Amino acid sequence: MAKQGFSVGWVTGKGIARKGPEFYPKMNNLRNFFPPLLMASVASLFAQSPEVSIQMPKPPPGVGRLLGPFHLEKRVVSPARLTNSPRLESLVRGGNLYLSAQDVIALALENNLDIAIQRYGPFLAREVQRRAEGGNILRGIEAPVLAGPVSVSLTGVSTGSNGLAGGAGVGSIGTIVTQAGPAPPTLDPSLFVYANFGHTTSPQTNLSVNRTTSLTADFRQYQFNYSQQFITGTGVSATYLSSRNLYNSAQFVVNPATTAFIDLTVNQPLLQGFSKAVNNRDIRVARNNAKSTDLQVRRQVVTTVSAVLNLYWDLVSFNDGLRIKEQALATAQQLYDGNQNKVRLGTLPAIEVTRAAAAVSARKEELLISQTNVAQQETVLKNALSRDGAVSAWLDDVHIIPLDRIEVPKTESLKPTAELIQDALAQRPEIAQSRNNLQSQEIMLKGTKSSLLPALNAFVDLTNNGLSGAGNPLNPADPYFVGGYGNLLGQLFRRNFPNYSAGFSLNIPLRNRVAQADYVTDQLQLRQSELQLQRAANQVRVDVKNAVIGLQQARARYETAVSTRELAEQSLKAEQDKFSFGASDVTLVIQAQVDLAADQEGEVQAMANYTHAKIAFDEAIGQTLDVNRVQMEEAVSGHVARQSLIPDSVRKEKP
Repeated sequence: MAKQGFSVGWVTGKGIARKGPEFYPKMNNLRNFFPPLLMASVASLFAQSPEVSIQMPKPPPGVGRLLGPFHLEKRVVSPARLTNSPRLESLVRGGNLYLSAQDVIALALENNLDIAIQRYGPFLAREVQRRAEGGNILRGIEAPVLAGPVSVSLTGVSTGSNGLAGGAGVGSIGTIVTQAGPAPPTLDPSLFVYANFGHTTSPQTNLSVNRTTSLTADFRQYQFNYSQQFITGTGVSATYLSSRNLYNSAQFVVNPATTAFIDLTVNQPLLQGFSKAVNNRDIRVARNNAKSTDLQVRRQVVTTVSAVLNLYWDLVSFNDGLRIKEQALATAQQLYDGNQNKVRLGTLPAIEVTRAAAAVSARKEELLISQTNVAQQETVLKNALSRDGAVSAWLDDVHIIPLDRIEVPKTESLKPTAELIQDALAQRPEIAQSRNNLQSQEIMLKGTKSSLLPALNAFVDLTNNGLSGAGNPLNPADPYFVGGYGNLLGQLFRRNFPNYSAGFSLNIPLRNRVAQADYVTDQLQLRQSELQLQRAANQVRVDVKNAVIGLQQARARYETAVSTRELAEQSLKAEQDKFSFGASDVTLVIQAQVDLAADQEGEVQAMANYTHAKIAFDEAIGQTLDVNRVQMEEAVSGHVARQSLIPDSVRKEKP
């Protein structure tokens, strides 16, 4: 479908720019000090640095290779960027910030804090997935879409009633973090090392046993254990324990003596927890959540881009309204001056000067209100396009000069509503998030269903023992046990003294109300999610239909406003002609001027309403990013490749 809507065109800024303060000295000095090439280098450096990065410091030589297999790493998150992109400053000339609609979008992608906050979501989701892949439960990382800024005045603005403009579509990811059912296996292996050295002294009362009144022992113990669980629920543990004892008694046959054993234990659940689909459910949900956070960033970008475009076009309409107020004041002042001359000539009563003066006063008040609206709108827009607006004094003194004008197309070419609804269902990120959430609940349901089964576990234990040491001449030992550490290891690996055991354990909870309640609860929540998905799809249909109606209505209102303004111009001209020939009253001329100004404002407001309706329509269809040529890669990185340029007509103007 051809992209429909308002079009924009360059204007020079002449006649739009209000007289602002002199070029801010700090900005002037900065721009004079840095040559353009250096400024371009700064911008290039900015574009190469990622918004969010996780780095691992380089370990000392040799240490990284030694500890690499155990992943004893310390990763560091880069500091948050609190400065603006160079694009913002590069668009300032003579105390004025010249902005096009595309520049507004680029600055929002680079500097808007709402998008910057949401940008951390995918990184958080990947870390939760990393945690789940290690065998731990999920963590909550939900970050709701932040509502975009709104204009200082939205009187009469129609957004198509789809509830999307001005930061709608606000919501959270809806990720599942509740853990029910069998605990997931710990998939990261564990290495345990233990050493113990000591000396004991025990008094003896029976000399016939140890032939000493004070039995002393020097001992050393070493233990190594490696354990790991697998996605099938299988648990494996291998242990090596060695203990050396030296006594001061000749009664011991082998002294000093070293004993050791190697033990291998395997556990396997056979009912509850016996399924890969049960044990990896957190991992699969974490992957779904990672997709949802990507969609959440997209939603935030759509919300923010729509909001800043609404701000920008409102500022355009406010500036147009300001010019109308200035023209109305000039017309009223001209009438007042003319009436004064006629009073001096005696061709007009003095009361007519008073009436004209009252009209001038009223126009001045209206102009002041319009100037205030423009100043406030500039403040809101500058805050949305900067990161450090609260501490940037130079930004407060800069006036925004919009470079685009609103043009309403003569015709509206839209797809059939049924096709637009299908496009919206396929493109709206919240629909994809709802589907992801529904899939995650189906995955988690398998875990709670597994809890209904009894806990039946089988185990196998294999142990090899060994004993070796120095022989006692006074009490000879079997030569097989006399020897060093090699003799001990030989006994272990030859399995001279093996132990075997195998068995099972069965735990049957009576009534099992907790598991039953969890299972039914998850089923009920799954049914709720199915209905919520259907409700969201139905709402999309409503949004699209309302957006189409709102767009068509806004266009019709604009055409009516144009006709009304043209008639008001003709009426004013007629009254002025009649007044010049003395056939009309000054009150009627003033009223005609007021009516024309009101109708001109109505036309400007109708144009602004059309832009809001078009933005809401794009958001309802899910085509905001495509229509405005926004690349998600640029939105995620926070760097827009497109270069912003001020038109030559503005560039040549003197500050």
